[in-house]
Amino acid sequence: MSHPHLYILTGASRGMGLAMARQLLQPGHALLCIARQPHDTLAEQARQADCPLEQWPLDLAHSREAAAMLRQWLGRPAARYASATLINNAGMIPGITPLSAADPDELAQALRVDLEAPLLLSAAFLGATEGWNVPRRVLNISSGLGRRPMASQAPYCAAKAGMDHFTRCLALEEASKPNGAKVCALAPGVIDTDMQVQLRHADAVAFPDRGRFEQLKSGGQLDSPQTAARKVLAYLARSDFGAEPVADVRS
Repeated sequence: MSHPHLYILTGASRGMGLAMARQLLQPGHALLCIARQPHDTLAEQARQADCPLEQWPLDLAHSREAAAMLRQWLGRPAARYASATLINNAGMIPGITPLSAADPDELAQALRVDLEAPLLLSAAFLGATEGWNVPRRVLNISSGLGRRPMASQAPYCAAKAGMDHFTRCLALEEASKPNGAKVCALAPGVIDTDMQVQLRHADAVAFPDRGRFEQLKSGGQLDSPQTAARKVLAYLARSDFGAEPVADVRS
């Protein structure tokens, strides 16, 4: 019997993350989902697809604990996989307001979830699997806002810019290793998720770009979570994945 391909996915309980989880639940795969709440229907879908599934109900604001759990879990002596992939998808937007009016606790939590967690989980994943003689990949779900500024979005822009740049650093590190992982920070395009709703309903005075997000919705320019998930997973499956450490699914 051949070994399954392992996928570790954060933010798997809603939006594009849930859509990716559903699309990854297929024979020959094994899936570990990390989210604040497990999703009830994933277990039944996994059973029907004969796909091993674990769901960890974790708040990634507690990133050190999550990374320690992942490192320990990957170190199980019986674990055997044909490949291993980490998808850092979880993210959050704090209150949409100028930085001068932001709540310090919200800022700290957003940076922990959006930047600290993917960095620590990547470190745990790469460290625990470094001796595995199988293909390994890290896919960081980034954003166009990591590459261009936007008022009242300083924490999210900063976190995604940090994600892009630590991915560039990881690419350099892994390229020097005999079986280095392929890594990429990928912008998935604009998606009709709860984040988009949050942006469209922000205070127009505090968020000057609200009209742009309203136009994206009214103009039918938003991908559904399912469509976005297919595009992201297709990019992940490309033979040249990781050739560009920072990329956009639309390019």
